[in-house]
Amino acid sequence: MATESFEEIAETFEFLDDWEDRYRHVIELGKAMAPMDDAVKVPATKVEGCASQVWLLPRIEGTGPAARFDFQGESDALIVRGLIAVLHALYSGLSVVEVSNVDAKAELGRLGLNEHLSQQRSNGVAAMVERIRRLAAEAAAA
Repeated sequence: MATESFEEIAETFEFLDDWEDRYRHVIELGKAMAPMDDAVKVPATKVEGCASQVWLLPRIEGTGPAARFDFQGESDALIVRGLIAVLHALYSGLSVVEVSNVDAKAELGRLGLNEHLSQQRSNGVAAMVERIRRLAAEAAAA
């Protein structure tokens, strides 16, 4: 289960044979994201477990299980900012319940990210996915 935005990224990756081109595309996705206001880059939005500085701010529309999930994210590292953009495409617009049904590892695997990220970066992505899932679960329970 993936969003239309994520499917577009997956299709683009199919045309990019070289990993360097894919890497550049991920960075471009990150550059295209709106910057996060410094006022919300606080300990409560910071993601622990990432080598880089990462902040995720949930934006939930509605209440209960049908609420729509969205978030804003930022990192001080270009590639991580791009990975946030990929995760945004994967999760944004889903209901808070649907977020928990996404197999992020499998979906990101379709992009070949699993094989091309360092262990440290992979751990950071896992930490971001865990934060996203927790934020959605909290919103679903509210």
